[in-house]
Amino acid sequence: MAYQLQEINRRIQTDVVEFLAECDASYAQRVSLAADKILSNLENSPIVLLSGPSGSGKTTTAMKIAEELLRRGVSSRAIAMDNYFVTIDPRTAPRTPEGAIDYESPLCMDMDLLSKHFTALSQGEWILVPKFEFARQMRNDSMGTPLKLEKNEIAIFEGIHALNDDIAGRHPEATKLYISARSNVNEGSALRFKGTWMRLTRRAVRDYSFRGTGVAQTLEMWANVRRGEKLYISPFKNKADIVFDSSLPYEVSVMKNYAVPILQSVPEDNERHDEMMDLVHAFENFEAIDPSLVAKDSLLREFIGGGSYKYH
Repeated sequence: MAYQLQEINRRIQTDVVEFLAECDASYAQRVSLAADKILSNLENSPIVLLSGPSGSGKTTTAMKIAEELLRRGVSSRAIAMDNYFVTIDPRTAPRTPEGAIDYESPLCMDMDLLSKHFTALSQGEWILVPKFEFARQMRNDSMGTPLKLEKNEIAIFEGIHALNDDIAGRHPEATKLYISARSNVNEGSALRFKGTWMRLTRRAVRDYSFRGTGVAQTLEMWANVRRGEKLYISPFKNKADIVFDSSLPYEVSVMKNYAVPILQSVPEDNERHDEMMDLVHAFENFEAIDPSLVAKDSLLREFIGGGSYKYH
């Protein structure tokens, strides 16, 4: 699927408020379809596995699905699979081709514990969801959160490896969702903005605004993030019951306000400087949208802030 640049700019110039509302309504419809699928499978499993690459909006989507399920009378719990990382031993840790620890690798995930917890929850038993302390790069099970599913209650496990065969393959009965910003923006047949650029922009803006990470550092990490996607995430997306496009037609026009200044700050000697300038020039094709017009519950708020959801 691709959006058309001319149509985006026309809608912004004609009635930008209506344009944003229509885009958000379309996204809400995708959330509703995901809820339909989860409920239709509830008799088989209360476990939902939600996967997708970095910058895809998994966290907000998981919360929105939970809200939709609650509207239909079904409670749910969202669990970040990041808490199931193992404490890394540098001597045995998986490595990238450059020799750095490969934090994108599924070998960093405690697959056996996840499988045990899926089974226990499905049988109505208590589990202790672990707590991974990122500042200390270690898992602290003593700080875990007790969890037990009541009848007709759902657990949504969200993480990049959720559809990996070592997780989803052991529990084929679970409902499986794959989410990513998948749509390009074209002008006629000419590509003007890649879907992967949307995710890079989301990540760069969020890292800069809320994680104290400069865009040059995000770019440095991005190459390994993309490598990890191709190795560990994309090969399993065909396992999903629903493939969910999280792109929003208006988002490039909003992100233009945040992304262009930080991208222009990339030093000329950065090896990806020219690519970033290509991205800056791509933004020039879009009419800008005032971020204050973006709804407080928009998925885009996960990356620009000021939203109604709380992110940890």
